[in-house]
Amino acid sequence: MLASSLTNVAGPRIHWRPVEGLPLMHVDVPRYSGAKHACKRLLDIAVAATALVLLSPVLLTLAIIVKHDSPGPVLFRQERVGKAGDPFRMLKFRSMVVNAEAALAGLGAQNQGAGVLFKMHNDPRVTRCGRWMRRFSLDELPQFWNVLTGEMSLVGPRPPLQREVGGYERHTHRRLLIKPGITGLWQVNGRSDLPWDEAVRLDLYYVENWSIMGDVIIMWRTFRAMCAPAGAY
Repeated sequence: MLASSLTNVAGPRIHWRPVEGLPLMHVDVPRYSGAKHACKRLLDIAVAATALVLLSPVLLTLAIIVKHDSPGPVLFRQERVGKAGDPFRMLKFRSMVVNAEAALAGLGAQNQGAGVLFKMHNDPRVTRCGRWMRRFSLDELPQFWNVLTGEMSLVGPRPPLQREVGGYERHTHRRLLIKPGITGLWQVNGRSDLPWDEAVRLDLYYVENWSIMGDVIIMWRTFRAMCAPAGAY
């Protein structure tokens, strides 16, 4: 048996082949176009369209709750960085007060996030309904529209803010080689409780080794994580 030091490469990319009697290992390069990505896009469209229809009563109920909980719009539109560094407007149910972005500067010293992320366990900007919506990821449901329009995928790296991308190390930019996702390995492995290096490693592993079956497994794990949330605040 041969123990290889190769790490962060999934089995489907590894092939053994005999060359003049020697067993040689071949590792496929990651591919970011082609039939597999077309199938991923079809899956995104089918699931996002179905979710928007089936969840419409839930979306309407959440919209009414947000509207009556605090002054401001129901939806929060925030510029995020997508595939190849292209910006897009990500949709969420508003879970913070309307001046949340302006108040961020005064909270920098209380940052409990990892790496370039800003997170607080008891962020004073979060509204009453925002606390339980964020805990169970209900504020993310409008992103099915971003998936339907092609700006996001069901599964992928977390969509970063421009200021976060500005703090990336060189290798971290590989997260932008594919579309960001509503969910991903980061979301089902502890979310904000993860160290920054581990969050980056998980995202890069997904970018270079994703598969349709892997996406299905992550979506199933996401559903379980929503029922027993960890690291969501």
